[in-house]
Amino acid sequence: MIIRKLFKFENAHIVRDCSTIRCSRNIHGHSYKVEVLLESNYLDNGQMVYDFGLTKLYIKEIIDGFDHAITLWSGDSREYIEDIKKHSLRWIELPVSPSAEQFSRVIFLLVERVLECSVMVNGERDVKLHSIIVHETDTGYAQGFREDAYSKLMGEIDLKNIIFSKDIQNEWSDKELWNKLLNREKIINPKMV
Repeated sequence: MIIRKLFKFENAHIVRDCSTIRCSRNIHGHSYKVEVLLESNYLDNGQMVYDFGLTKLYIKEIIDGFDHAITLWSGDSREYIEDIKKHSLRWIELPVSPSAEQFSRVIFLLVERVLECSVMVNGERDVKLHSIIVHETDTGYAQGFREDAYSKLMGEIDLKNIIFSKDIQNEWSDKELWNKLLNREKIINPKMV
């Protein structure tokens, strides 16, 4: 069975080297919609794949990290990156260009790590991330699957090379969340206790 949870955020970026000059040479923004699709062949004690309420903390906080932020590509010019960081408190630096396709891969890896580190306490079994759909506009989206997220052909993404600004991390309910996820430490969702 597959379940879906929808998240929304506003974000700005430049997608270098794309065909459209407006997109490749100008900072611009989108109203993103992100669909997180979870799957399992089992139901928990509440007869659910995964309680939607559990997505409202760590998964939501990680995705909300992109809200009203600018996403930077570490391959861009250092001058541009440093200038943006000087003038914006909310930024994320990625090892890949912030296209909808790469956002789907990055968010896949982030949500998968949250699930991997989450302590399941209500009989949840074999809950896996099926895919991530990133709607960049009302008419266009990218859907990323596990094989896409780990594809070296699409650009390697190591979570250690994703940098959330301190202002973003300070808004999370657990200020050490990012370090815990990077170190694969177990996290307990307070909504579960």
